[in-house]
Amino acid sequence: MVQLDGLRPARLKVGIISAGRVGTALGVALERADHVVVACSAISHASRQRAERRLPDTPVVTPPEVAADAELLLLAVPDSELAGLVSGLAATGAVRPGTIVVHTSGANGVGILEPLAQDGCIALAIHPAMTFTGSDEDISRLSDACFGITAADEVGYAIGQSLVLEMGGEPFSVAEDARILYHAALAHAGNHIVAVLADALDALRAALRGNVGAPPACGGLLGQQLVDDQPGGIAERVIGPLARAALENTLQRGQAALTGPVARGDAAAVAAHLAALTSVDPQLGEAYRVNALRTAQRAHAPREVVEVLAG
Repeated sequence: MVQLDGLRPARLKVGIISAGRVGTALGVALERADHVVVACSAISHASRQRAERRLPDTPVVTPPEVAADAELLLLAVPDSELAGLVSGLAATGAVRPGTIVVHTSGANGVGILEPLAQDGCIALAIHPAMTFTGSDEDISRLSDACFGITAADEVGYAIGQSLVLEMGGEPFSVAEDARILYHAALAHAGNHIVAVLADALDALRAALRGNVGAPPACGGLLGQQLVDDQPGGIAERVIGPLARAALENTLQRGQAALTGPVARGDAAAVAAHLAALTSVDPQLGEAYRVNALRTAQRAHAPREVVEVLAG
């Protein structure tokens, strides 16, 4: 049987604490790589349902029972619960020496696993740089995802890299003291883009509601549906291609992807935007102002634009 850096068979018995969105998605990916998820823990009804759907042959047991039989123990709990879980497992002695213990927290390195490392476990931080919603797309997206790995030594990095490659991802290393900054960058991209797009959709719906029910000659164009707050309507069909193009342009061209009135230095248009958005919702106007000011700084916009936004 193939050996993993001489430490253990490459096919591992995997235990997952807990069966949330991330843990079950990684469990499926590991099973597709011929590892076996032998046990998982699940407290909430949603987690139990997710475990039954994604890992139907895996028994749901307590965390110490998960740890006792695992060669690869995956800790996929929220960041706020990780330290307590590690301390509890170390206190009970449930994790055997030599067990590969992996947590999926983006903001933490391997230091948080020190109580288990002192017991002879191999500590790894392996974080998928991906958003998880609980949908089936979570699993398919893993093959396009990069995984940030932090380990205590070269052996740990080799094991982490092997596991990520088996799941179809791309591994990269993150220094222990850079994990917070790394996680902040991902949160800025993955979370704040949701808020920006949601704000843009709200503003567009407000603009389009004046057209609802109008005859074609007055703007009720073919294909326009009733504008409401449900996803998948005309607002999403308008914003979607624009947002996707802006994202791809930024990833391919960097700063050169900036367009629009701020980048052009059109202070009058920017002032009009602020007034219109504020009339819909003052907080929406403020969000635009803050983002546009950052855009102006990046674009080295004329002083007139900065003054409109700074005021």
